[in-house]
Amino acid sequence: MLEPTAPPRKAPLAPPLDTRHQVETPEGIDLPLRPAGLMVRAVAFAIDLGIRGLILGVLFIALAFLGKLGMGLGSLLLFAISWWYMVLFEVLRQGRSPGKQWLGLRVVHDDGTPIGWSASLLRNLLRFVDLLPFGYFLGALSCLQHPTFKRLGDIAAGTLVVYSERPLSRPQLPDAEPRRSPVPLTLSEQRAVLGFAERQAELSPARINELAALLAQPLHISAPKAVSELNGIARGLLGPSA
Repeated sequence: MLEPTAPPRKAPLAPPLDTRHQVETPEGIDLPLRPAGLMVRAVAFAIDLGIRGLILGVLFIALAFLGKLGMGLGSLLLFAISWWYMVLFEVLRQGRSPGKQWLGLRVVHDDGTPIGWSASLLRNLLRFVDLLPFGYFLGALSCLQHPTFKRLGDIAAGTLVVYSERPLSRPQLPDAEPRRSPVPLTLSEQRAVLGFAERQAELSPARINELAALLAQPLHISAPKAVSELNGIARGLLGPSA
């Protein structure tokens, strides 16, 4: 008996919400980027705003002793720090102002390349539009509506605020003399031996000996030497650079 088929859908399903932005480089490599949301960006901006306020406060106190000359210099510094603080940090520090760096964020072009002078100037000059009518209302609304959390300045400049991907560190293996396995190992067996060696720092001595005994049986390794032999095999699998 044939089962009834489901009726065809009249409208396609909405794409699932995803926090990954996939970019294909000119070399054909898929580069995953993770856009930063509104809240973390607001915290980073608040940190940068506090740093700018602290710098200006210290400078104004020092310039107060210069009278009218200090007032003129203070006006110039106020303009320079207000408008060039973000631009200089974004261009010269790979898209990371102090606030963004603190929270692990950076600004890039839509294709994942580092931000340049023109894009940084444009996205920061358009902050006054994002501020309208008050308190970053338009900018926040744009971030909430855009699939990659872009404010209006980002849309115009073709930029994206993403999380900085931390480089993966290679697990440290115990010191042992590299050696060959007495029997050929399958891919799953190689992974098991490497996993055993990499996790030893997290395991108790009793658990290490227990796992070593289990892995030693199919490899025809004696139990008393199982730990050192398995560590040597793991070293041999990764090569001399391990």
